[in-house]
Amino acid sequence: MDFDVTIVGSGPGGYVAAIRAAQLGFKTALVERYNSLGGTCLNVGCIPSKALLDSSEHYHNAHEKFTDHGIELADLKVNMPQMIKRKNEVVDQTVKGVEFLMKKNKIEVFYGHGTFTGPHELKVAMNEGEDRTLSSKFFLIATGSKPITPAMFNYDKKRVITSTEALNISEVPKSMAVIGGGVIGLELGSVFGRLGTEVDVIELEDRILPTMDKDCSKELMRALKKTGLNFFLSHKVTAVEGADAGAKITFEKQSNGESTTKEYDYCLLAMGRRPYTDNLGLDQAGVKLDDRGRVVVDDHLQTSVPHIYAIGDVIRGAMLAHKAEEEGIFAVEHMAGQKPHVDYNLIPGVVYTWPEVAAVGKTEEELKAAGVKYKSGKFPFKALGRARASTDIEGMVKVLADATTDEILGVHMVGARAADMIAEAVALMEFRASAEDAARMSHAHPTYTEAFREAALAATADRALHV
Repeated sequence: MDFDVTIVGSGPGGYVAAIRAAQLGFKTALVERYNSLGGTCLNVGCIPSKALLDSSEHYHNAHEKFTDHGIELADLKVNMPQMIKRKNEVVDQTVKGVEFLMKKNKIEVFYGHGTFTGPHELKVAMNEGEDRTLSSKFFLIATGSKPITPAMFNYDKKRVITSTEALNISEVPKSMAVIGGGVIGLELGSVFGRLGTEVDVIELEDRILPTMDKDCSKELMRALKKTGLNFFLSHKVTAVEGADAGAKITFEKQSNGESTTKEYDYCLLAMGRRPYTDNLGLDQAGVKLDDRGRVVVDDHLQTSVPHIYAIGDVIRGAMLAHKAEEEGIFAVEHMAGQKPHVDYNLIPGVVYTWPEVAAVGKTEEELKAAGVKYKSGKFPFKALGRARASTDIEGMVKVLADATTDEILGVHMVGARAADMIAEAVALMEFRASAEDAARMSHAHPTYTEAFREAALAATADRALHV
């Protein structure tokens, strides 16, 4: 064989798996169809969106909050080309960092589209030069996902766009429709809403973030409304028409069929993502897909062909970069004969709006549905000294614990730096800590993490101190 392990796809799951494979002594190849490593996350997803979220938050604070802090500015304006330029620089630096890691770990990178021609062979249509055929003892499919773009919505990449095109809009739109009230829609809707765009979020379900805890959904929507976002919940989009100068959207209220037609500068399709398995030749390798187009894997992430593994967005489960990373490490360690483990219940989910949303473990709705007896403790950010000092008083922390054992079953946060705070909850739950354990830990004062301790106190015996 040319290689011990060949990985198809260089997103967070793929490139991290390549590094771990090299550490384990495998001769490793990485195949990437684009001329840039890092996949969706680094190039047109996680990293660039966070760069724009931070930039837009700086502008929003300067526009809305600086005077409260005694800071006065004149002629404040948005320089969108510079904002995009900075975003591109962040992406470029991050991608070059991955390229360096590949060289450091002696991983051979092939830029081109890989297609299986058999269970042990992958033909790579090279972006430059002659095509190559790679043979490998093991393969790892890490090809990720693409935005869902139903034909009826007339996706044209100009005025009817996905997150990919939204990251490169060169001027602040006057209006934007966001179809989908999930993570991607809310994050990018927040970017433009903060910059002054009139944003309408149209969601089929009766709340935003329908897979997260209801209290988080309510708290975040309340905060986002204050920044100017409008919400049409329980509404179905029936028509999308793009034009040279905008897009016309028709949507109707599900309860009574009342129809509304509005024109916007842009329509952002944010209804989720689909596994990317296009033209991979999986049938030639004998790899099976399920009815949703996902690669079928077992508990060891092995496909129907045992030496071919699959991870990340292309298989079952949440589409999260850090989930893919954990699975990539798991897969190559299993190839090496080790006994790795991933606890999917303890993979946190984060929404990078402001306030941020972060969660790990079970939601209150899931515990009720399963008949689990539990205790709940909440603490609002507005009762937190650190939050008042920074004017970030939106949000709350909720701790769910077993009614009998007091073991923490779920933690749900909406507030400043929740994305970073959730790691404490993950660590405690990894060691099956109780709410009282969290409550008895000393937390520095004043910090945002005190809200977690107070919520844990509230969950133990309604003992919160500052509310």
